[in-house]
Amino acid sequence: MSSARPPGLPSAAGAPPAAATQPAGPAHGAPSGPRAQLALRLTRDKSDTLLLLAAALMVLAPHFAHLPLWISALACATLLWRAAITWLGKRMPPTWLLVPIAVAAMAGVYRSYHTLLGREVGVAMLVLLLAFKLLEMHARRDLFVVTFLSFFVLLTNFLYTQSMPTALWTVLTLLVLLTAQQSFQYTGRVPPLARRLRTTLKVGALAAPLALLLFVAFPRIQGPLWGLPGDTSSARSGLSDSMAPGTLSSLAQSDEIAFRVRFAGAAPAQQQLYWRSIVLGDYDGRTWTRVPRKRGLQRLEVAIHARGAPVRYETTMEPSNTRWLALLELAAPDLGVPGFRLRDSDEMEQFTTEPIARRVRYEASAYLDYTLQAGESPQRMTHWLELPAGFNPRTLALARQLRAAADDDAPVQQLSNAVLTRFRTQDYRYTLEPPRTGANAVDDFLFATRAGFCEHYAGAYVVLMRAMGVPARVVTGYQGGERNPVDGYLTVRQSDAHAWAEIWSQQAGWQRVDPTAAVAPERVERNLARALPRPAPFGLAPLLDLQNNPDSWLAQLRFAYAALNNSWNQWVLDYNPERRRSFLEELSSLFGHWRTALGAVLVAVLLAVLRWQRARRPADALEALYAAFCRQQLRHGYGRAPSEGPRSYAARLRSMPASTDKHAAMEQFLHLYGMLKYGAGGTESRSASLATLTTLLPLCR
Repeated sequence: MSSARPPGLPSAAGAPPAAATQPAGPAHGAPSGPRAQLALRLTRDKSDTLLLLAAALMVLAPHFAHLPLWISALACATLLWRAAITWLGKRMPPTWLLVPIAVAAMAGVYRSYHTLLGREVGVAMLVLLLAFKLLEMHARRDLFVVTFLSFFVLLTNFLYTQSMPTALWTVLTLLVLLTAQQSFQYTGRVPPLARRLRTTLKVGALAAPLALLLFVAFPRIQGPLWGLPGDTSSARSGLSDSMAPGTLSSLAQSDEIAFRVRFAGAAPAQQQLYWRSIVLGDYDGRTWTRVPRKRGLQRLEVAIHARGAPVRYETTMEPSNTRWLALLELAAPDLGVPGFRLRDSDEMEQFTTEPIARRVRYEASAYLDYTLQAGESPQRMTHWLELPAGFNPRTLALARQLRAAADDDAPVQQLSNAVLTRFRTQDYRYTLEPPRTGANAVDDFLFATRAGFCEHYAGAYVVLMRAMGVPARVVTGYQGGERNPVDGYLTVRQSDAHAWAEIWSQQAGWQRVDPTAAVAPERVERNLARALPRPAPFGLAPLLDLQNNPDSWLAQLRFAYAALNNSWNQWVLDYNPERRRSFLEELSSLFGHWRTALGAVLVAVLLAVLRWQRARRPADALEALYAAFCRQQLRHGYGRAPSEGPRSYAARLRSMPASTDKHAAMEQFLHLYGMLKYGAGGTESRSASLATLTTLLPLCR
């Protein structure tokens, strides 16, 4: 490319741009009106610079979601300043003004992040550097610096999000950025913007197959497609190993996805979808926590009797920054999570040794019909009877009353039904916004507020059962899920977080009891939205209630997008070495079965393409240029007749409505072609003339 002054850079003396870059004046057939006046006002320098600014704004825009507000405002103000300089034709700001602004901005970054190291700080400084560099373009090299810096800043957006909209925005930004880069490399007349965009699309189409091949076949390390060591803090938080009033009700208001499940066969009923995670046994009067190992509890030989065939499924778990797995009860022991070491407990919990800060996929099995720790010695269950002294006296009195009303040898199930009947028949409410409780939280809930979420009912139930001498504990996890009819996956969200209880008897072992089902059976049978429908503005509740209206067009659109997003996660973001190896093996097997037929088809297609190319390929480079010229004019309705030579063809093209520059270029092209075709000349003069024809060809479009 030529070393002419790059577009948008004012000359040292403030002179107007070179004549080669001035827009052509009105000519025969040229458009007139407001658009033509705007085109005359926007010289090539201005239009190319504004296009580069638009590309830079598209690069920076996604970062505004996570940057401090003052950095986003400063970047936008800098781009606006540069646009005003370009539009008004003013000089660039002096260095003595830019240096203090840059130093103050770096000081602001340090004040906001309290460090100058790390990912967040690095991205913030890159954003400011790109914005400031746009005010400091004085040479052609600066344009390339801005362009390549834009590519790098665009890439850093994947450190924060890798969703499909992000990928689509990146592709669109890349096209605009490449078009801007292409624009300031022309030395003569610049093609229209639409034509430059088409050229960029062609370049992208040529690069796409190679990029796809590298993505599919290139070896990769274990882990996500995008991520950095130490990124655990960016993962979302899920369930914790403690539960207090309000813990799950706040988590249940989040629609973020916890994990997705695909069953190998028929999916269990909604009422059987209890995803066990954490078992809580210690209670201090308000908060439930796990029973710590340091209390001297020894690992038991837990007696498990599973019945029937296991349910097999595959789970794709989103980053949670916790160690706990959510598994369908009761999980089979043959469980493994790639890249993590597993541990388990006597309470049938499964957890990893390190927090799960990336998306993981694992296969599991579950027995829905089982017996857990039946026949165990009651002495080993005493720690599931402990209650703190001095708390909830009214609850303890109620437990004594319920125990006295039952037979002396009443089974555990009868005592449990007495508590559930109280929840079912009295005016208890299920709500996401329970009233606050005091020091005696269970007393306040049972006798005063009578309103709570699942943690209130599970916690109060366990306290009552323990007070009646029945070993009991709280289990937290998820219940239910939303089936997607498009891809068959079950999506479990944070809003499906749930707490239930387990009670123990020597005959039956541990049995699951869900007190919430006594108050809000729709929560277990359907979903949370059915039990607690959320209000919608402007009377749009029937339209926005997608979970209870799965046949509506809006719900179908949501299911289709969710399935597409899941495929993106499975095959792009989670394309790990195992999936790559499996895919290539399947591909190899497929080609192995059809190798002969496919080879014959490919050879036939290749021969046909070569024959077609040979039939349409001109004899030499001169004829190739002439054929391209004729195709250009054919698109304007001035195709060459078979009997027309270059001189007669040039005479007819003079009647074409076009600018003076284009007519001159066509005349020169055809005159030079005629000399080379029918005249004589040496090799050197012919090569130089072919180069001239190549230069003239774009001007004849």
